[in-house]
Amino acid sequence: MAEWERLFKQSLVIRPHPQRNRLQQEESEGFLLTLKKMEGAIFHQNLLSGLQGIQFQVRVTLFDISYRHFFGQTWKSPTKAVKNVSGQMPKVPFNEAIYFHTSLNHPNIVAVVEVVALAQKKGSSEQTISCGFGIVRLFPGQSDSTQPGMIKQEKRLNLFHGTPRTLLNPELLEPTEQSKFLTPIEGAHIKYSFCPHPALEQVMHLLPQNLLVSGSDTIPGVVQPVADIADCLWEPRLQKNISCYLDKVSLSLYPTLDVFEEELLNLLNADRLTREDTGPDGNAVVIQERRLHVGVHNGWTFVAKPQVVVVEPVAEGLSRGRSGSFSNRRNSVTQSSSSGQQTMLLLRSQLHLNEMVKHPAFVITFQLEYVFSTVTGGDIKALASSKTAFMHSIRWAVWSPFEKPGNSEVCISLQGGSLPNPNNVMVYKTSRAESSTPGVKAVKGGVLKFYFAQQERHPASPAHEMSQQKITQSPSQRRITSQLMSSPPETPPGPALSMSQLSTSAQYPKAKDTTRSQYKQLQPTAKDLPYVTSIVHLEADLSQSAIVPEPSEADQLQELPFAPVHAPVITLGPHISSSSATMSRRSLAQFHTSGFPDILDCHSERAEVTHPSDPVSFDPLQEEGDFLQSNEIVLQFLAFTRLPQEGQQMDWPKSIYFTFQFYRFPAVTTQRLLLVKPDGSGCSTGDHPPCVLLQVNKDGTICTGSPGLQLKYMVNPSFLKPGEKRCFIDYIAFHPLQIDAWDADSLLLIGSTSVTLKHLLRQGRPAVQVTHELDIVSTDYVQDLTAFRNDSLHQASVQPYNVSIIVKGRLNLRLGNVGHLADHQGSRSDTLPPSTSRVISAYDRTISFPGGSLSSLGLSHLNAKNTCRARRLADTDAELASMLSSRMKEANIALQHISQESDKIHQRKLERMVAVRQLESDKNQSEVKSFIMTRREERIQHLKDLQLIEAYRERSKTENITSMLSHAITTQHTIYASLGNAQFFEFALKNPFNVQHTITITCKDPELSVIVDSREWRYFKELTKTLTPLEEDMFYLKGNTLYPQVYLRPKETIYIPFKYQRFSADHTVLGQGPAGLPSSHSTDVALRQLLKDVQPKIIKIFFRTEDEKPLAICQVNVETTPHVVDQTFRFYHPELTFLKKSIRLPPWHTPPGAPAGMSVGEPQVHVRCSDPNVICKTHAMPPGEPQDVFLKVAAGPSPQIKKFFIIIYTDPWMAVPFQIWQLYVHFLQRMDVSCVTGQTSRLSLVLRGTQAVRKVRCYTSHPQELQTDPAETFVLPPGAVQDLHVRVCPHREGSKFIYLNVVDVDYHHLVASWLVCVSSRQPLISKAFEISIPVGGGKGSNKKITYTNPYPTRRAYFLRTNRSDLLQFKEDAFETGGGESYTIGLRFAPSQCPGVEEILIYINDQEDKNEETFCVKVIYF
Repeated sequence: MAEWERLFKQSLVIRPHPQRNRLQQEESEGFLLTLKKMEGAIFHQNLLSGLQGIQFQVRVTLFDISYRHFFGQTWKSPTKAVKNVSGQMPKVPFNEAIYFHTSLNHPNIVAVVEVVALAQKKGSSEQTISCGFGIVRLFPGQSDSTQPGMIKQEKRLNLFHGTPRTLLNPELLEPTEQSKFLTPIEGAHIKYSFCPHPALEQVMHLLPQNLLVSGSDTIPGVVQPVADIADCLWEPRLQKNISCYLDKVSLSLYPTLDVFEEELLNLLNADRLTREDTGPDGNAVVIQERRLHVGVHNGWTFVAKPQVVVVEPVAEGLSRGRSGSFSNRRNSVTQSSSSGQQTMLLLRSQLHLNEMVKHPAFVITFQLEYVFSTVTGGDIKALASSKTAFMHSIRWAVWSPFEKPGNSEVCISLQGGSLPNPNNVMVYKTSRAESSTPGVKAVKGGVLKFYFAQQERHPASPAHEMSQQKITQSPSQRRITSQLMSSPPETPPGPALSMSQLSTSAQYPKAKDTTRSQYKQLQPTAKDLPYVTSIVHLEADLSQSAIVPEPSEADQLQELPFAPVHAPVITLGPHISSSSATMSRRSLAQFHTSGFPDILDCHSERAEVTHPSDPVSFDPLQEEGDFLQSNEIVLQFLAFTRLPQEGQQMDWPKSIYFTFQFYRFPAVTTQRLLLVKPDGSGCSTGDHPPCVLLQVNKDGTICTGSPGLQLKYMVNPSFLKPGEKRCFIDYIAFHPLQIDAWDADSLLLIGSTSVTLKHLLRQGRPAVQVTHELDIVSTDYVQDLTAFRNDSLHQASVQPYNVSIIVKGRLNLRLGNVGHLADHQGSRSDTLPPSTSRVISAYDRTISFPGGSLSSLGLSHLNAKNTCRARRLADTDAELASMLSSRMKEANIALQHISQESDKIHQRKLERMVAVRQLESDKNQSEVKSFIMTRREERIQHLKDLQLIEAYRERSKTENITSMLSHAITTQHTIYASLGNAQFFEFALKNPFNVQHTITITCKDPELSVIVDSREWRYFKELTKTLTPLEEDMFYLKGNTLYPQVYLRPKETIYIPFKYQRFSADHTVLGQGPAGLPSSHSTDVALRQLLKDVQPKIIKIFFRTEDEKPLAICQVNVETTPHVVDQTFRFYHPELTFLKKSIRLPPWHTPPGAPAGMSVGEPQVHVRCSDPNVICKTHAMPPGEPQDVFLKVAAGPSPQIKKFFIIIYTDPWMAVPFQIWQLYVHFLQRMDVSCVTGQTSRLSLVLRGTQAVRKVRCYTSHPQELQTDPAETFVLPPGAVQDLHVRVCPHREGSKFIYLNVVDVDYHHLVASWLVCVSSRQPLISKAFEISIPVGGGKGSNKKITYTNPYPTRRAYFLRTNRSDLLQFKEDAFETGGGESYTIGLRFAPSQCPGVEEILIYINDQEDKNEETFCVKVIYF
């Protein structure tokens, strides 16, 4: 215990400022500060005169400049003497390495280094004299190229006169080193280096944060240095761990537990009355829970978070019996008190401590804590309705397990009062202090008894243990886990922590850690997703009863006379039915034996199966801390169930394809999938078996592989941007995936569905899978009729006006998430850049100029800060190279010979030797003269080239020097920008001159702007937690200029706020139709559709003085990041017109759990559009009223598709998008048809051929009401004009919109598209009938009616009806002579519910013109 007490007294540290403590990061990082030597004139100061035996010492303390606060503990080095060498400055070699770890990596966290002289004065004791101090900037900011991966390089620390207490002066302003209150010591400095020390991560759990230690300090748990290793923290090694077990833990308080608690409650109640300044009010303080904190401490800090268990009062005679309910135990305590038996606190489980190390400084700590609450009238039953609980520490104890090794029974004394304790909390003082006998003094604080056992084990990987500590759940859960692993069978587990733990903040660990450990249930509410679950679409109404805010607004947003259908018109959320109960067991058996591929984990085992109705527990920290960092998201489209549709064949659709967009991956259009019924799928009445989806090859044959379509997305750390891991987890937890289903033959939209992704959260599991059966929902527009309400959706929100919801089918979709180990090569950090990255400083940056290729060494091998390699002028300017004739000759030679420098010298020697031999052997003088003249011409040409080069250098010298100087004052900053997301940063602008200047800030990019409004600046600073000064009215605009100006005093540094926000997006739309994906294997979308690398956008910000000279340049490199789409809308509209729509949002509801009567303000909704040609706006509405988003889009020619995005904000300064909508507008050719129901109208459409011969076919959305001629496949010649004959026969009156597509059957491409606007009226009814049919029984009714031919000649007639589902004819056509009568046989279908239906019978002639119409009123009773 002596060793622990010594270290515990040394480990007392000053905590950081409370405000800074709240802003610290979650992760701590290790660092190494090396002090090498001190040089300079500090040794000649007058204050050192007259002293003997001068020794120097450095002291290092952490300091927070923002709050003027020293924290941590002052580290002191060994004393060193001065070394004097003739001709050199005196030096003091320290060579000390200082280690520490911290999470406060803020630029204003510095290390203060003080130089102290220790000396003897004649006739006095040792004196300590401060000789000066320096400030080490540990974290210069994220904009610095050396942060956070700082390079260990030697730097100089300038020293100042005085002591570090000068830094407490409130008049000191940033930068502190340049303050007028600090006087530098000329010629004195300390050489040091500072860099991260990743090896310290292995032992960070053994050291408290912000504690400075050296490698020679004793750190229990770390192997101490030996003779050959003087520094134990350079490459630390952990000592072997020992598993310890504590059993039969009991606590006794003096004199008895009942008397002690009664006295404690009386004191607390008296204190409550004193604080409330009231008399006895009938209320009482009661004990709600008794807790015991048990942990392992090494003298410096807790090795792991202490375990928290519940102890219960039990009679001493009953302590061996560990069974019975809580109420029975409470009764037993009452009985024991009345009978005189002693009562103790007992732990009914075994404790397992696996962090122990065999070292004298390792101890086990105990802290007894009571949870109290105030109840009315002292009624214990009212405990659940009492006020918020509060806690007090009652007793604590420390015990070293190595004083008495082996298995033993331990009995130690409890302590109280104001003595320092490991938990650093105030403890209730020891009662009954009047007792003075030695025996009573030993037990007056209480006694703790337990049985101790130990077992040595090999230590696990320290990094693994650290990760396990990070993902550990609440103490109760950890305790229960240890019980299951180590408790004897005869010892039942004790009770878990009560609900009071969830409503109070524990003393240890910190509150924020406790919050992290609690799971939250994934139940989307109006608070979580207020707009996602019930967004409805409103067609603009032209009737007089339309409700509009103001007449002017209604006129502006009037809908065109036609109102087209579109899908989806509602946001498809969790209300869509998702269950497997709709299929019979026979269909399920056939479905699951179809041979779909299994989803396997990394060990080739089937993924864990979850049900869509199972609740999901979501802990984001556990998801982030999973060692399987890569997530392979698997989507399997298994089957599609056809549902009978009015006007469609029973086998519709025959083939389908899907479109969707997952996260920020590119939008996916799947290949064509064929619907095939499984073998033996004969079904009973009312059962619709699912059709298996089969992939189709390019030649139309069915793929022989596994059925279904499987798509995979690999989301690994190398794919995610820095800090994007949490965003991806939130997307999986809260965002639904919207899927559009299309008919692959007609290319018409079948419908849409939405599926929640929360079941893909693995929560530590290797792989999970879930199978959904989703309703494919479509919307239909019905004018002048009551909107049909489909109860199958159970939609609780407001239904759109004149829009009916129709279920077109059901999709069987399997989702899976398979975890994989991350490939750390090239992976990025998983943590968000800290808030300091928002501040860009122009200091301490590394600048290098790009050069050419003359040097054989790369720039990375040159030991210089600013380097520039020489380059040939002909290589830098193509125009100059073309003008140099000798250069061209050298270029030709270079093409024929090796370009290395040594080879050129060798080649030149060979050419000279050949030339000399030619001169010696050549006897022809004329040839010699010709050779000499050629050499002279070459020399003249070389002189001309040199003159030309000289002129070029003079011309480009000024430009090159200016460019280099611009690089010298340029600071680069990189931001990751997505659509609509504002990126905020500040630039530290300093005036280096001794005169004031007015600086003009210029930037030509409209997406980057200066924040001139102080309210907006304050909002972004609070949003990003940027701790820099804020000034009111700092900028002003001179005249009509758009560039702000700011005034700078001499040597002053200010922070300029900037905001980058991009509203432009890629509006490219792929062709409509299925994609030609390979069908021989599963499609890996993550590998096929990787995002192409986009060159970052470069924006330069110039800070110019009054004379237009740049003071500084900030170069912002913008890297574009894809955005996440929350909702997709599709609209269909006639070409070359205006689309006017309104999308309604529901009112902002009060969040669940809000107190009754609390007024929750509704945020104002703001909208922006990515297309400047689209009008998009919203209006402020009264409280409780829904918000409307108004759109106005100019339509283009058919069959174009327009794509754009709408960004919705709920914050006042539009900083972070609340939702992003993706809108598609399909432009179609319009054809208006006015006709009579039950009668065929004919018209012709002009179909124009394309540039190639195509085999096309016509498809329609309502095949029974619209037919084309030709109806089968036909050839469309290139450039031809062909008439397309259309027959329209509506079944019901009113307005209807029918789609007509002409599709290339070979390539499944859309050739042409029409929107047929049908307006039909009811014909004149000539006769009316009425019949009654009983409900139920399964039998219909057969009736007959007579029709007489009014013509004198024989005629043929055709029969039609508007309700083919309720009425069938015996014969659809008949022929009768002139004036003769014919009996028409009718078969009325049975009904299961009473009501009245009016059925029309159309009698048409041979040209399908209506002759007569009968109305039959059917009463079902």
